[in-house]
Amino acid sequence: MMGEHERLEAQIDQWRSYVQRHRAIAPADVDEMEDHLRGRVDDLTATGLDDDEAFLVAVRRMGNLDAVSHEFAREHSERLWKQLVLVPDDDPAQASGPAWRELAVVLALAVGAGIALKVALAVFDTDSALLRNVPLMTAPFLAAYFVWKRRVAWRVVAALLVPYALLAVVLNVYPYVDTGSTVVLAALHAPVVLWALVGVVYVGGRWRDQDPRMDFARFTGELVVYVTLLAIGGGVLLGLTAATLSLVGVDIEPAMEDWIMPFAVPGAVVVGAWLVEAKQDVVENIAPVLTRVFTPLTTVMLLVTLVVLLGAGGLADVERELLILMDATLVLVLCLLLYSVSARDSLARPGWFDGLQLVLVGAALAVDAVALTAMLTRIAEFGFSPNKVAALGLNLLLLVHLARSGLLLLGFLRERQPFGALVRWQTRFLPVYAVWAAFVVVAFGPVFGFA
Repeated sequence: MMGEHERLEAQIDQWRSYVQRHRAIAPADVDEMEDHLRGRVDDLTATGLDDDEAFLVAVRRMGNLDAVSHEFAREHSERLWKQLVLVPDDDPAQASGPAWRELAVVLALAVGAGIALKVALAVFDTDSALLRNVPLMTAPFLAAYFVWKRRVAWRVVAALLVPYALLAVVLNVYPYVDTGSTVVLAALHAPVVLWALVGVVYVGGRWRDQDPRMDFARFTGELVVYVTLLAIGGGVLLGLTAATLSLVGVDIEPAMEDWIMPFAVPGAVVVGAWLVEAKQDVVENIAPVLTRVFTPLTTVMLLVTLVVLLGAGGLADVERELLILMDATLVLVLCLLLYSVSARDSLARPGWFDGLQLVLVGAALAVDAVALTAMLTRIAEFGFSPNKVAALGLNLLLLVHLARSGLLLLGFLRERQPFGALVRWQTRFLPVYAVWAAFVVVAFGPVFGFA
């Protein structure tokens, strides 16, 4: 049996390990905080509390660790930004430390992804083949970064190679018609399956656990933001370079098409993933902050869209392009809900923003109901097609996901459901989308005759 003192030391070690994961807090700060914690424990045990009770009370009085981390972020912003860009310390011994090793790995994988894309451009001579195989050839480099970063067990990697190989076989062996709908649907849904496989690597194989799934959802949102920023910045830089060189008669467009873009696009994804990892717990996450801005705007847009759809006359006459845009909007609503949930304190009482989210979900459900009715009307009048069935399946999944989310959010606002129930529902339902995407890739070709 572990003695009381040994148990206290184990608890302090566990607490220290947790604190060290916050990049805003340097090792010297951790030592100072641990000394402060031990002093409080000694004071509390002197009043008659046992070690376990004293530890719990002392940690509680230290305050919320995220708040402490943010306070360090404000006071040591120079240190934090150096951590973000991985500037080495003045000590030459640190110049070849883990930070620079990770940067070297990231750059090597980014270059490797660019080479893979160049190979794909050289090997596959049709747009259809490129569309199917480019994600297959570039996703492994992002997964390799997390295998290295997370030290993922090789048995997990080996297990993931099986669905990856099956996906590659399906995409390249099925006798698709190059201009058919099924090949386009397969190419659009395959990245969802690949992203799910990357997610399993990201969580280190702990895909059954709720918290790692939510971490991957946060990572996905942050990655989208960072890749977008890299694309905007890179586009401005390339535009300025092209304009400057054109003044002396140099045209860089051929080099841009043949070399710069094939390396920049997949490389931006790998570098963006590294940036998201590097800034965790250093500065505030961007994606959850953006939800505060776009939630009210999206709510207004959905209400306007609902009025337009209801006033469009016969639902069978609703344009297919409008229905596709509605699907994209509903996915945006789901992302807004997911990232606001991921950033919220689950112990805080319901607030006005929770009520606004319920309005957002209600408007999304109304739009989804109208869109589903329009789809079913078109199917009844014109018959089934791969595109219609794929859109119908996605809308049904969104309907179930949003409806359950709305009920749980309503229960939370009425203080009849804990907020954790809403969090659990988000993380449990997300894999369903990957399963549906895999079904579309594997089954739609044979079912619809590869048309």
